[in-house]
Amino acid sequence: MSSSSVLLAVNPLDAGSLLGAFGALGIAVILFAETGLLVGFFLPGDSLLFTAGLLCTTGAHTGPHLDLAQVLAAAAAGALAGAQVGFLIGRRGGRALLARSRNKRLHEGALRAEELLTRYGHGRAVVLARFVPVVRTVLNPLAGALGVNARTFTVWQVVGGLVWTLGLVLAGYALGSSVPNVDHYLLPIVAVVVVVSLLPLLLELLRSRRQARAR
Repeated sequence: MSSSSVLLAVNPLDAGSLLGAFGALGIAVILFAETGLLVGFFLPGDSLLFTAGLLCTTGAHTGPHLDLAQVLAAAAAGALAGAQVGFLIGRRGGRALLARSRNKRLHEGALRAEELLTRYGHGRAVVLARFVPVVRTVLNPLAGALGVNARTFTVWQVVGGLVWTLGLVLAGYALGSSVPNVDHYLLPIVAVVVVVSLLPLLLELLRSRRQARAR
């Protein structure tokens, strides 16, 4: 099959399709686009990482087999490099780039990202944003546009990026290692993963409301 035929057969919204076509290298490219480029907000970061971990197990799935070390390295490299590039883009005109987009979902994500930065402080917001789809795409350039200290951003985006990527990959690997043919239940499992990934943000919101009521 030619490379053009492979590209036509790939569904960019389906993690299994992306991994089957591009493997570990695809993980790095996709996470770079999702976390560093405003055009990557639709890409399936959470499900991609979890599915990649699952496909690193032996005999527990019907999809392609991936190497765990390569997946971990590719995921971390793509997510960390993407966030840093997104921050630099923001420094050089992120607001202007966002204003040109007519995508409603992207603008809603920008509002949530700005709220995170205002409410929780720069470090905590950068970590929390990793677990929220769309917000993790928009927050990095927005942080650059708002003048967040570069050292503060870099430290916390590395912390958040490693927890997000390595955590989801290893969670998929652990589940795939313990449950035979787990890929048969992949869709409901991925839905649970997305919900769980939002828990840190929900807990922060609940805590801030309690503090506001106490004051």
